[in-house]
Amino acid sequence: MYRIIISSLLLLVGLALTVGGFWLSVLGGSWAYLLIGAGMLISAALLFARRMSGVAIYALTLIGTLAWALWEVGFDWWALSARGSLPVVLGLLLLPVAWNWSSRIHPVAKVRDRGADGSWLALLVAILLSAGTAIYAAFSAPHDLPGSVPDERMAANDDAIPPSDPLVPPGEWHAYGRTSYGQRYSPLDEITPANVDQLEVAWTYNTGEIRDQNDPGETTYEVTPLVIDDTMYVCTPFSTVIALDPVTGAEKWRFDPELKQPPSQTTQHMTCRGVSYFDGSRAPAAADGPDTATATTDGPTRVAESRTEVTTDAAGVPQNVVTGNATADAPNPSVARDAPGRPDTSPACVRRLFVPTADGRLISISAETGEICPGFGGEDGTINLWANMPNITPGSAYSTSPPVVTPKVVIVGGTVNDNASATSPSGVIRAYDVYSGELIWNFDSKNPNQLAPIPEDESYSENAPNSWSVSSYDPKLNLVYIPMGNQSPDQYGANRSEAVEKYSASVLALDADTGEVAWVFQTVHHDLWDMDVPAQPSLIDLNVNGQTVPALVQPTKQGEVFVLNRETGEPVLPVTETPAPQGAVEGDFTAPTQPVSAISFAPPPLRESDMWGATPIDQLACRIRFRQLDYEGRYTPPSLDGTIVYPGNFGTLNWGAVAVDPKRQVMFAMPVYLAFTSKLVPRPDATTRVVTKEGEAVFNENFGAPYAAQMGPFTSFLGLPCQQPPWGYVAAADLTTGETIYRHVNGTVRDLSPIPLPFEMGVPGIGGPIITGGGVAFLSGTLDYYVRGYDLQTGAEIWRARLPAGGQATPSTYLGRDGRQYLVVVAGGHGSTGTKAGDAIIAYALPQG
Repeated sequence: MYRIIISSLLLLVGLALTVGGFWLSVLGGSWAYLLIGAGMLISAALLFARRMSGVAIYALTLIGTLAWALWEVGFDWWALSARGSLPVVLGLLLLPVAWNWSSRIHPVAKVRDRGADGSWLALLVAILLSAGTAIYAAFSAPHDLPGSVPDERMAANDDAIPPSDPLVPPGEWHAYGRTSYGQRYSPLDEITPANVDQLEVAWTYNTGEIRDQNDPGETTYEVTPLVIDDTMYVCTPFSTVIALDPVTGAEKWRFDPELKQPPSQTTQHMTCRGVSYFDGSRAPAAADGPDTATATTDGPTRVAESRTEVTTDAAGVPQNVVTGNATADAPNPSVARDAPGRPDTSPACVRRLFVPTADGRLISISAETGEICPGFGGEDGTINLWANMPNITPGSAYSTSPPVVTPKVVIVGGTVNDNASATSPSGVIRAYDVYSGELIWNFDSKNPNQLAPIPEDESYSENAPNSWSVSSYDPKLNLVYIPMGNQSPDQYGANRSEAVEKYSASVLALDADTGEVAWVFQTVHHDLWDMDVPAQPSLIDLNVNGQTVPALVQPTKQGEVFVLNRETGEPVLPVTETPAPQGAVEGDFTAPTQPVSAISFAPPPLRESDMWGATPIDQLACRIRFRQLDYEGRYTPPSLDGTIVYPGNFGTLNWGAVAVDPKRQVMFAMPVYLAFTSKLVPRPDATTRVVTKEGEAVFNENFGAPYAAQMGPFTSFLGLPCQQPPWGYVAAADLTTGETIYRHVNGTVRDLSPIPLPFEMGVPGIGGPIITGGGVAFLSGTLDYYVRGYDLQTGAEIWRARLPAGGQATPSTYLGRDGRQYLVVVAGGHGSTGTKAGDAIIAYALPQG
């Protein structure tokens, strides 16, 4: 009976591999699966017939599988496992049958059958060879690139590099990237590679706000805590702002904006990456701004109002919106701007926070008390970001990133839902007086020369490219650096204007006082892949060939990291235009070339042999799918048949950006590699759903465009990535030469697999790293629930701590009043990555002593 069971298993697996292998070979792929499957079928037939040669045939099949696997992928354990794990398991199951036959006495000759002996030994040898190869491969690291930052760089003198912002004390974290330069670098050096393993939890705080099934799918904790003047500031995905004692974690105050949460069907993101801080005592006051010498307390009160009344059509898509002075019967309601208010003169509002909300507001509150600062846009301290917006529906336009604050203005961009409609709200970027909230200028990328505040009765250009991520500011040059996105639909660009083509997928430098364009650098030409620039630019002064160069480091989704002169926009490190695949759908076109930087984490093009699975069967299915989809490498244009997008629109680098060390002149990053698929689906009309069902979110429908889009990760029928691991690394690059210093596989599948296996496969992540003066980099963004410390010099992981939920945020570090350096991490999870939801804020420090 046992022999029958094993023979049946061989028959089923062999049949699957033979049929699939034939299909793959017809598509022009490898013949190996057909041959392996045929070997298993022959072996099974002989075993059913009680022929001992069936064991020998299987042994030869196993040896052939091993030889082919080594030829195709070398000593790469996970790649070998996909090809050989199931055949080896079947061989082990067959071994008792072979042993039983070899030890049986022939009834006539009264001796053992030597053929059975030979078959058993052949099978044993094949299994031992496979096991030995697996053990050797398990200790290999074929994807790692070892290296180290030179000792002289690590020992560089801090005094030789002036601070990027002298108004930010070394022990504080004043902005999303610590300063307006967006470096994510702290000069604190108490924590070092020698003592980082002693870090322990100093305190834990829970916000009490956790996503549930009623929230939008991408409800995420992405906040980087600020620490200013012995107070920590965080926000939750629901725009609640909380002030904490940074040494004890005790709550000081809480501001609830009484959010009118938009419906999940029309809201892509529910997140708050942070709030912005302004200190009026260090900035020139406006003419009617606060007089800190004579200010009095007026006792500002928080004002809340009902902001949205929604009507829907038969499909459940929100239509008219009543908000502010909107006209209820207008198909595209026009929201009047609030008149500039009389700035608050209370001492509590000299230091203030600017809070973006998911229902389209920008609120000014006191950094001292958390109370509203009246006069910023009105008595409720609020700017209505829906003012003058076309095509507003709840959840269609809002800001998820902290605005830029200069001594005069607060500059805010915003999220516009991707691929919902070709008539989306505008991606306009606006600057408001930092005290009164008066609109100073607006940059509408479809009308880039119309910078004067828009008249009350006009609307911005619909569907203009937006900036949803974090911007940077150089106070010396008075330039704000803005990462730009694209207009919808992302995958079809035939109708884009000249201005849209110029500013899409670019980094843009604007005069902070006027909004005038200083320069623009495009990172992708005629973007058809959702490769909007996702990350905050990092500003750093580099020593290149003996000269100090004011530089900007711009990470991108496609893996290029452009190093530009931030005064002129010209490349500091070489940028090469390389030929790109052609063949867009009818009516559209593709750019003939695309820019490639000297610093590039772009992966090599996928090959059929890069396909992966838990077994040869699902791997074979992925290879068949690879052959069916259109793919000519990076920038393969979208098609009606479906394409592979690699790197996928998840991004090699995303909003977490990179960390740059101004002292050591190096960059630390978390490159991610996940392939996606994209397919254009012709639309019969402007309003019919074609890729979503009633009640679902309408994303990727592209209402009003010629095509909807089917998009998602490139996975097998088991839900595993079709491309082989690793899917995530940590890496460092020399910013003065462009050289990649090291690259190491990063992260385990402990929290991604049904069984918590701690395999170091290199997992994706989203969130950013930080660098400290002590030579330690920290990162919590991987999809396993850990915060990790790395030796900046070598990239080696030297510390990790378990988190209670996903840590998809960028940490920060600060000096407590007790003299200790703290590391603070937010562990709240990320809806679109599927990590566990939570609400924890955790601070670590070295033991007191």
